[in-house]
Amino acid sequence: MSANSIKLLASDIDRGLAELVAKRLGLQLTPVEFKRDSNKEVLFSIGESIRDEDIYIIMQIGAGPVNDKVFELLIMINACKAASARRITAVLPNFPYARQDRKDKSRAPITAKLMADMLTTAGCDHVITMDLHASQIQGFFDSPVDNLYAEPSVVRYIKEKIDVKNAIIISPDAGGAKRAAGLADKLDLNFALIHKERARANEVSRMVLVGDVTDKICIIVDDMADTCGTLAKAAEVLLDNGANSVIAIVTHGILSGKAIQNINNSRLERVVCTNTVPFESKLSQCPKLDSLDISGVLAEAIRRLHNGESISFLFTNAPY
Repeated sequence: MSANSIKLLASDIDRGLAELVAKRLGLQLTPVEFKRDSNKEVLFSIGESIRDEDIYIIMQIGAGPVNDKVFELLIMINACKAASARRITAVLPNFPYARQDRKDKSRAPITAKLMADMLTTAGCDHVITMDLHASQIQGFFDSPVDNLYAEPSVVRYIKEKIDVKNAIIISPDAGGAKRAAGLADKLDLNFALIHKERARANEVSRMVLVGDVTDKICIIVDDMADTCGTLAKAAEVLLDNGANSVIAIVTHGILSGKAIQNINNSRLERVVCTNTVPFESKLSQCPKLDSLDISGVLAEAIRRLHNGESISFLFTNAPY
C-alpha cells in the first residue's frame, strides 16, 4: 500500500478501533486537533496536508453523546472537503439512527434518511458500515455504501469458543429469523425463534419460544443490544424450556441505560459484542461481557477499496 495516498482520521475520543485498523494497515492516524469552546462549539483542524489524498474517517458512534459525535463527523468531513481531499469515506461500523428507517407512525421523521443527506451535503463520497439494522438504508444515499457483515467473524468465534455439536442458534424476534437461519446453515445447526410482544419501546411484555432447545447451548444472535432487557428475558424463556446455557452474540453492543445491570442480574452465561461501539470501560463492570475484534474486516475493506479491489470476499470470510 502506498502510505502517501491514504490518510486515516479519527476523533480525539474513542480512538481504540481506529488505532487497531491503522496498525493492521501499517499506517499512523493523521494528526488532528479538537478544541471545544465553553458553549460546546467544536473547533477542528488537520495537522498535515491532505490535498488529493484518499481520506478514511473512522468514527465509533453509538455509546455516549451520539448527536455530538455525529456533528463532529460532519465537521471532519467538511474540513477534508475544504482541504481538497480526493475522496472522503466515512467508516461508520454502527450507522447512527439506523433504527429510524421508516415512518412507523404519523408525523414521525425518517432520521436515517436525514443522516444520509447530512453526510452527502458535508462532502462524504463513500460510506463503509457493518450490519445495518435495515439494509434499505443503502438506498438513502446517492453515493456508494458498503455494508459489511460480522457473520464470518461470529462463525469463527463460535467454532473456536463454543461446543458447536451441542448448540442451537436462536433469533430473539421474527425480524432476525433470516440472520439466524443463515448463521445456522453455515454452522450446520438447527435454529429456533422467540416471538416477542412489546408493551412499549425497549420493554417486552411476553415471549413465546418456537422450537426445541432441550439440553442445548443456545446462541442468541442479534444485530444490536441496547438495554439488554430482551436478551435477559430470552435467556429466562430458553432456560425454562430446558436449555443448558444461553450465550448472546451481538454486532453492536450499545449497552445503554441499565444494560450492565440487566446482564449481571440475568441468567445469560456470556454476552459477546464486536467493537463497532466502544464499550471497553464496561468490561470491568460486567464479567459476562466479551469482545470480538472486527478491526481486521474494516482494515481489509479499506485496503481493497483503496486499491480498487472487490470487497465481496469479506461477505463470507473474516481476515485474521
